[in-house]
Amino acid sequence: MELLSSPSSVFPGNALLLVRRRLCGWKKIHTRFGLVVGPLRSTCYHKNLRNGSGCFSKRRDISISCSAGVDKDSYVPSNEKPTDSRVIYAVAPAMGHNQESHPESHLRVPSIVNALEKMELTPKFRGSAIMELREFKPASIDDIASVHTRNYVTGLEKAMDRASEQGIIFIEGSGPTYATANTFEDSLIAAGAGISLVDSVVEASKLSQNQPIGFALIRPPGHHAIPKGPMGFCVFGNVAIAARYAQRVHGLKRIFIIDFDVHHGNGTNDAFYEDPDIFFLSTHQDGSYPGTGKIDQIGQGDGEGTTLNLPLPGGSGDIAMRTVFDEVIVPCAQSFKPDIILVSAGYDAHVLDPLASLQFTTGTYYMLASNIQQLAKDLCGGRCVFFLEGGYNLDSLSHSVVDSFRAFLGEPSLALEFDNPAILYEEPLTKVKRAIEKVKHLHTL
Repeated sequence: MELLSSPSSVFPGNALLLVRRRLCGWKKIHTRFGLVVGPLRSTCYHKNLRNGSGCFSKRRDISISCSAGVDKDSYVPSNEKPTDSRVIYAVAPAMGHNQESHPESHLRVPSIVNALEKMELTPKFRGSAIMELREFKPASIDDIASVHTRNYVTGLEKAMDRASEQGIIFIEGSGPTYATANTFEDSLIAAGAGISLVDSVVEASKLSQNQPIGFALIRPPGHHAIPKGPMGFCVFGNVAIAARYAQRVHGLKRIFIIDFDVHHGNGTNDAFYEDPDIFFLSTHQDGSYPGTGKIDQIGQGDGEGTTLNLPLPGGSGDIAMRTVFDEVIVPCAQSFKPDIILVSAGYDAHVLDPLASLQFTTGTYYMLASNIQQLAKDLCGGRCVFFLEGGYNLDSLSHSVVDSFRAFLGEPSLALEFDNPAILYEEPLTKVKRAIEKVKHLHTL
């Protein structure tokens, strides 16, 4: 889908102007959540305005601060270094990208941040062990265009005028994806948060053996967004953009992407379907939205064999996922030998989530976080970044992310406090075993 193709005469600095118009010269504090957005640095803007070029045409020179606290100036640089930390996270809640009663709402990231604060998993309580990346830069247009067509990107930017007039628009042909006047800028910020975490994790890996893991607490999510447009609540492919950035800027050639969202990450799948250097592995509920991700879709051309799709039958839960991890994910990653692992971390396979019918628990997500972290340590110097995707029950979402943080820190799971085993039912393990055996045969595991 080509969205509102813009004429070539559109000023290439419009993306920067849009962000500046909403953020420059003022601070916006969401009083309940405590979101702080600081004024943008102006050096790049003025220079490029004079030159007639867009600030986003190259690596970003403006910064956004999205913080869970308002007790200090968000533009005071932290003296902490990534090498001192075990977890680095960035928060980009997209508070202006919201539709009333929509499951992908502006309450999702704040619920996680509030839970982290309540469970004392923030720098305030843990010091340098946990670092919030408070100052990061929006993704550039070139960053986005490494995955998406420029017609889509400029078309979405132009559509913001219509969204500003109408309050909210639905993007035709993309599934239930809405846009507000803030969607374009919020999506650049979300992608930028992920990119900046890649920077931090890669830099730390050069300086310390105690490698921190990154977590982008961002929205809108990204794994459904296809190269030509948005889809399924997703605007820009955050993980895919970060993968291309890691290759282009850091020279990390081989990227291993794990997607455990309950829905197939069709956008990421399509972006790398013919690429031998990016391995995309997705577990998802069989028959769920968007209906893609069949087990025999393994890539094509040079990329044949570097896409693995494992649809799980409804009712699959902790036992199924533990088996998948041991018998499928680990041998795939070991064979591929990645330079970094990126994770599309969707928490909508939780048994309490309203949009699907798998039976993951908080304990399942603790296991995944712990095991993926160890896999990264074993294979690629610990370089690993998680990206928030789905998860629409605010309690199960926030509890699962909390337990993921505890896994990263090597602390015991709190799943027994959060989960109710009485609501679980027997998993379809015979069907699960059949699916695993088929995918192992297809990929000679």
